[in-house]
Amino acid sequence: MNAERQTVYRWSFIWSGALVALVGAILLGVAVTRSDAWERLAGVLGLSALGWGGLVQTLNALALMPMQSAVRSSAGVQGTQYLYAGTAVWLAGWGLIATGIRRAPAPTEGPSPAAGAALYPRLAQYRDFYWSTLGAYGGGILLSELVLILLQTFLSSGGGSSSGEGGLAPTVAFAISLILASLVAFACGFVGAARARRVAMPEATIGVIYLGLPVPIMLTLMEAIPDLQLSLGYRLREVTYVADMLGRPVVGYWLVFSLLVLMLVIGINTGFIAAGSGRLDLKLGFELFVARRHVGVFRPSLLLGTFAVLMFGIIPPLIVYGIIRAVEAAVERSRIRALGMQDPLAAASALNRLKLREQSPTMMMTALSVGGVGVGVMALIIVLSVMSGFEEDLQKKILGAHSHVVVSKYAGHLPEYKRLMEQIAKVNGVVGQTPSIDNPVMVLAEDEVQGIVLKGIDPDTVGSVLDLRQNMLPGGNLDNLETPEKIAPRRAFGGFGKQPSNDDKDDDTEEAEDPIIGKSTKSGEEKVLPGIVLGRELATILRVVVGDRVNVISPQGAELGPAGLIPKSRAYRVAGIFYSGMYEYDAKFAYILLSEAEKLFGADGPSGIELKVADVDDARRIGQAVGRELGGYPYRARDWGEIHRNIFSALRLEKLVMGIILSIIIIVAAGLIVATVIMLVLEKRKEIAVLKALGVSDGGIVKIFLAEGLQIGVAGGLLGLLSGLGWCYFILRVGIKLDPSVYYIPNLPVKIEPVQTALSVVIAVLVTYLASIYPALKASSVEPVEGLKAE
Repeated sequence: MNAERQTVYRWSFIWSGALVALVGAILLGVAVTRSDAWERLAGVLGLSALGWGGLVQTLNALALMPMQSAVRSSAGVQGTQYLYAGTAVWLAGWGLIATGIRRAPAPTEGPSPAAGAALYPRLAQYRDFYWSTLGAYGGGILLSELVLILLQTFLSSGGGSSSGEGGLAPTVAFAISLILASLVAFACGFVGAARARRVAMPEATIGVIYLGLPVPIMLTLMEAIPDLQLSLGYRLREVTYVADMLGRPVVGYWLVFSLLVLMLVIGINTGFIAAGSGRLDLKLGFELFVARRHVGVFRPSLLLGTFAVLMFGIIPPLIVYGIIRAVEAAVERSRIRALGMQDPLAAASALNRLKLREQSPTMMMTALSVGGVGVGVMALIIVLSVMSGFEEDLQKKILGAHSHVVVSKYAGHLPEYKRLMEQIAKVNGVVGQTPSIDNPVMVLAEDEVQGIVLKGIDPDTVGSVLDLRQNMLPGGNLDNLETPEKIAPRRAFGGFGKQPSNDDKDDDTEEAEDPIIGKSTKSGEEKVLPGIVLGRELATILRVVVGDRVNVISPQGAELGPAGLIPKSRAYRVAGIFYSGMYEYDAKFAYILLSEAEKLFGADGPSGIELKVADVDDARRIGQAVGRELGGYPYRARDWGEIHRNIFSALRLEKLVMGIILSIIIIVAAGLIVATVIMLVLEKRKEIAVLKALGVSDGGIVKIFLAEGLQIGVAGGLLGLLSGLGWCYFILRVGIKLDPSVYYIPNLPVKIEPVQTALSVVIAVLVTYLASIYPALKASSVEPVEGLKAE
């Protein structure tokens, strides 16, 4: 018999009922299998896992009852007998289980001497369940999710204007929406806990599961169920766009949900602390004073020692610290020995204080906790700053070789591109535009063949969008695409780097003399070939330099020959070589004049208009404005985030995962904080009992120990911030050399983002705050009698 719950368990009935119920479940499974109803049942079982299955099925049954009474089907359903048998056996099994659990009989002895006395106030005011608190918690998490979704859509789509203009950038709109949704979750948690005067975790758990989980589950299923995507996808496109920046929208949905739950928990705990005594008490002066004197986190010796360990490693500071401590101890013992010659009792007292100071386990745990948090924050700042540096360098190179926005048709070319460019110039935020056309081709030089992307450009306007002019290497000129006669021929198809010899008549002998008839086929003037600009890596692969001739073969605009359609082939002369710093671009891109590309590909105009915008992060909104200016279909505008979504989303996801992994260090430090605060509670049980006997409320005790944990988190976070910024500055000024042939950058890049850096410290403080909640609540549950009975 369980004396606490006054319940008797007859295990023979319970085990028998469990076996019978298992048989019933098997029979029901057979019935479902025979009727092929597992697909429909899967959704019901999923809802049942959250407690919604029975309610949904009841509503469906009530809705179908009139239809079933009006329509009688003669078709039989297979497995009906198994369904009836399984249901009966299932119910019988649970009946046996219920029979095996019953209340214990009332005690036969009479009432105790305390019968009729006033109940202990804490128990007298206790209630098992608060419906208002459940409404505050569950409604708060649901309301915060709705605020986030609706406000994000409202701000991104133009603030409700009919034209859709003036909308914020998706990331800015998401940041504003997330802040307001977090405040809503915090406020609802605060109100619910203040109403109940306790943390009320059952109400919080039920509220989060039943009212908070449906929204992220629906968003997750939307990615897998086409019908749900069709019905809700266009309404939630702004939300899914921001989530898709991580490459995995599902990860974004659940991270945001976790953040809202975290804000709800913080609000609950804050509400209990502030109003747990029955009145609103936001004063912290006394509690902070006690916590500061108790823990002593901000001692100069502890902070300087921890900072030295973070900056110079463990071994050198420990050696210096050991030497200093040994000298101090030797000096102190010499002083105590001299004191003992005059006053032995005073010397014994001084020796005892020295031992306590050297052997205090709480001080050691505090130092380790501060150091652990500092290491976690420092590692997080350094790694994320380095990854941000790589991302910025990659983004700069990609956007230097590509435009911010591309305007094109869903099908076909843009012969009217000049009129479109005049319309696009009216859109605010567009600072440059150029027409272009690109297609895959084969390029040949000597015995080398390479598949590339050939792009037709306008040299007059390409500089306003791309960094092609700045990336040109000496010896070539982008303007020679318009004046190919200025390209001096270097050589024909000789070896790479071959210089003219006395036997060579001129650089184009092989081009000018037919090897079969042995006569010159060269006209009076040198044949002028159109120019082409190659990437440095492509020129190395083809073994060509400026002035060399290459052939381009294109399957686009194929010509009719004796054997049918044959690819179009054209000869070009290298007008210049560019170096962007990206191997993929330097090896796969080549540029020719726009008019030459139209002839080669048989096109009647460019395939798109490339744009450069003032704010790269606002490219999506500006692209939407351009689409509206052009009247929508058949025109469309795609921003760089959509075109290069895979690579940038992979970088963001990698940074997120790396941040989560490094946050484990802070979580480990949080475990040390839990152990430290628990040790403080055990050490100070008598002091806690005295404070409660003097009238300090449970919330006041929680404030003290939360303040102690927060002091550890704040000290560690600040030390980690200083050491992390110090190491980042060292990398920036001194540099860590890299192999340019492998990484295409000479030094390790570092970019310190203020928001990201501040977020690292905030994460550390939040983790330490959460880690301190449990020990603080245990400290508040210490009763004065229990703490003082041993004194």
